[in-house]
Amino acid sequence: MKRYTLLLIPDLEDGGYTVTVPALPGCVTEGDTLEEALANAREAIQCHIEGLEADGLPIPEENTPPLLAAVEV
Repeated sequence: MKRYTLLLIPDLEDGGYTVTVPALPGCVTEGDTLEEALANAREAIQCHIEGLEADGLPIPEENTPPLLAAVEV
């Protein structure tokens, strides 16, 4: 079993969340609630990995989780 960090971005206008997986470029999903977004993320990751396997490509692993930082400008 692999573990991936998710970036959940709240949609302030329509509600819900957009979810990206930094270790899997192009793996993006969304959900109307946090629970739905997380469930959709699991499914999106599984599909993304299956697609990589089908194409004979390596499955990226997340050895070091991404950092989140803020700067004032």
